[in-house]
Amino acid sequence: MSTLLQEEQKDLLINKSKEARKQLIKAVNHAGAGHIGGPMSAMDLFINLYFNELNVSTEDPDNDNRDRFVLSKGHSAIGLYAALAVRGFFPIEELKTFDSLDSRLQAHPDMTILPGLDMSTGSLGQGISAAVGMALGAKLQNKEFRTYCIVGDGESQEGQVWEAADVASKYKLDNLVAILDNNKIQQFGWDAGNGKREIPAVNAHGRWEAFGWHVIDIDGHNHEEITNAFHEAKQVSGKPTIIIANTVKGKGVSFMEDTIKWHSRVPTDEELELGLKELEAGV
Repeated sequence: MSTLLQEEQKDLLINKSKEARKQLIKAVNHAGAGHIGGPMSAMDLFINLYFNELNVSTEDPDNDNRDRFVLSKGHSAIGLYAALAVRGFFPIEELKTFDSLDSRLQAHPDMTILPGLDMSTGSLGQGISAAVGMALGAKLQNKEFRTYCIVGDGESQEGQVWEAADVASKYKLDNLVAILDNNKIQQFGWDAGNGKREIPAVNAHGRWEAFGWHVIDIDGHNHEEITNAFHEAKQVSGKPTIIIANTVKGKGVSFMEDTIKWHSRVPTDEELELGLKELEAGV
């Protein structure tokens, strides 16, 4: 596979992903609450966006010409916070305040109190509608910025997601890139046995293609594939792009991976120590 990603940048992204995952599980342990599985599965996407793809600045986070990012699966906010902190939008120490009453880092993102956020989300299905509005607004104002949005695979069962998908296609929003965090496990749903659920997004490629989107399938933990997909999306004209990122829930810590129970379980101190050791070793 040819890649646009240089080895030095690839190593940076891998190390930043590792650091952000460590900060994530520490923050959830400290708060005694929060999601783990979904934020861990999306972390490589967050890091590639903020360190490689998005035109954003920690010095001028509200610049009118910045790219926009919407986390539609807002319950994975701690993953986004960890990436923003590692990127320098606010001090890493502030992650210790996650989910506290007076914190800027609430369980779901609040754009009114934290720099670097473009949308307050949490009600599943609504974030992508906001992203469509941003992309359409850019077209109407002849702005050059691009809009990116991460959608959960379980979230994609919401009807509003498909209403937004239809509108994005209708208005030929080629400045919009959605990313489906396809970790294949949702918190609630039909039990498929062995600690699994029925896969939430069946034939995701075909469904999005049927709605008129350009569809790219990738390994959502491979920074070369993520980078190449973002580049490909920029070459698309006349239609929005969705990147179906095949990921692993709880990615990075073996006992958290690919299991329902770590959707929102808080690691004990012992589990935290084991998890940090695995992440440091790159197991």
